[in-house]
Amino acid sequence: MSITGRIKEDMTAAMKAGDRERAAALRMILSGLQLAAKEADGEFGEAEEAKVLAAEKKRRLQAAEAFREGGREERAAAEEEEARLIEEYLPQQLSEAELGEIVDAVIADTGAAGMKDMGRVMSEVMARAAGRADGKAASEMVRSRLAGGGS
Repeated sequence: MSITGRIKEDMTAAMKAGDRERAAALRMILSGLQLAAKEADGEFGEAEEAKVLAAEKKRRLQAAEAFREGGREERAAAEEEEARLIEEYLPQQLSEAELGEIVDAVIADTGAAGMKDMGRVMSEVMARAAGRADGKAASEMVRSRLAGGGS
């Protein structure tokens, strides 16, 4: 079953159970997925769903940080709770070792020789990770390896 299908089922269950907050959060997540699928106007599989969810999770965490800086702890906690809810639907994240294997393979496959190849390597790494790796962690690892930092 697709991620969207699981969210639809869970949203229905939350509505039946009277859990309004969870149902509302799932409805918002589902809306984001449906909008992205419509905009994709073509192939929209689980990898694309995972990318949308990862972006939504990041957005919620950034909002939580902004609310916290503004002294609105209650809203920050709500945003963090939504981020945790989104995380339930994300595929298992790659371990550091698994990400390292992908980075090493991409560097070897592309013949990347230095920082000038960073964009090309990152593009391929993120495509191969298919939403299962944090972009910041991948970027740091690629930068380290291309700068001669090794593993």
